[in-house]
Amino acid sequence: MMKHSRCGLALSVLALLSACGGNDGGVLGGSVTTPAPSPTPTPTPTQTAGCSLRERQDWAAAQLNEWYLFPETLPARLDPTPYASVDAYVDALTATARAQGRDRFFTYRTSIAEEDAYYDAGSSAGYGFRLGLTSDGRLFVTEAFEDAPALAAGIDRGTEIVAIGTSTGTLRTVASLMSSGGTDALDEALGASAAGTRRVMQVRDASGTRNVTVAMADFELQPVSNRYGAKVLNDGGRRVGYLNLRTFINTADPQLREAFASFRAQGVTELVVDLRYNGGGLISIAELMGDLMGANRRTSEVFTKVSFRASKSENDEARTFAPQPQSIAPTRVAFIGTGGTASASEMVINGFVPYLGTGMALVGTNTYGKPVGQVALDRSACDDRLRVVALAVQNAEGNANYYNGLANTVPATCEAPDDISYPLGDPREASLRQALDFLAGRSCSPILGMAATASGQRTAGLGRAPERQLLRPARPTPAQREVPGLF
Repeated sequence: MMKHSRCGLALSVLALLSACGGNDGGVLGGSVTTPAPSPTPTPTPTQTAGCSLRERQDWAAAQLNEWYLFPETLPARLDPTPYASVDAYVDALTATARAQGRDRFFTYRTSIAEEDAYYDAGSSAGYGFRLGLTSDGRLFVTEAFEDAPALAAGIDRGTEIVAIGTSTGTLRTVASLMSSGGTDALDEALGASAAGTRRVMQVRDASGTRNVTVAMADFELQPVSNRYGAKVLNDGGRRVGYLNLRTFINTADPQLREAFASFRAQGVTELVVDLRYNGGGLISIAELMGDLMGANRRTSEVFTKVSFRASKSENDEARTFAPQPQSIAPTRVAFIGTGGTASASEMVINGFVPYLGTGMALVGTNTYGKPVGQVALDRSACDDRLRVVALAVQNAEGNANYYNGLANTVPATCEAPDDISYPLGDPREASLRQALDFLAGRSCSPILGMAATASGQRTAGLGRAPERQLLRPARPTPAQREVPGLF
């Protein structure tokens, strides 16, 4: 998601916004982003101490009426009494926009404390891996994070999870869980996202099949992996920069600067930006990405625009490039994406279309399709943060119409699978291999479009469905919203 982080001091709005399924806008100290006007509520909301269900529901409705990007879709009056939670009431209020495919559960209530912990430091509780489900019901690890329990237990990309249980005696196969309750049963079997949750997993990898006991723990997710997140590849004598960015959070700032400083020092002019699982995050970090790839851009050139509803148009903003000491001027860029690529990730890709044209490509499969961002509205006494879709995100040409993904927007596309038989960053991996082929001028097959449904799922349009869908719980934590497939 893309989250605007500069909207909130006047509203108890955290400086965050989201553009694709995530949050965008938080600014790390020393940020290069230009100040944005703070949205001014009309009238200024008052924060009461009441945390009864009805008070919280009424508060949520008031925020939607104040900020929602699609006010014409809100019901004139919807009695909250039949709804047993704030979440259910928000879902009902936004049902029309969701049916239209414009708000695929991008508006929601979350915990202030949990979200702040994630965006400030990547803090999360879990096993520390991403899970992907194949069309025939097999469950694989697509990525494992450093300093987290799964990797410490020898579980990494390409490992298949065959069965899950609280003990060896209660192991149930993934096939059995899927047949009895689908992905909800898998989610329940994996356990609640809390430190200490312990499961026995039967896993299969190149070493064979074995049972492993893994306990969830608190860990800090690194936006750029220290194993494969940033490197310079030698591709037939050509030096190509490779960057894999997992999420747009504050701690990405110094890691991105370090990566691009290395690219600059080594004279990199061709770049692979791997956003295949990146669900979005802070707009400020997306803007920094634009700056670090814009050494040859003038400070008068627009990277991205945000526009609010008519009654909030005083908050509209055009963000121009601000090249940094670490910036490079890539002549060709291949962006790797999948259906898990959303919000701030799409904002970065879309932002370079006017400037790179056919010198850039989307490689992999189509992206998720979230050209809108959120503001964060807080009711701190109740630990309620309401993420409200409040703005559209455009590039310099005004394009904000990619609800069905970017495959029909980016001038060049190259279809490729996500090949989990190789590590991320390995030139033998199919998507990276295709990205290198594009940069070298070799031909490829284009990505065929996908259509979004009101439920937020993607269905095959002209092309084939993705081979593996990242697993997502029904009510994800803040980290799970921005890091698709995280458990």
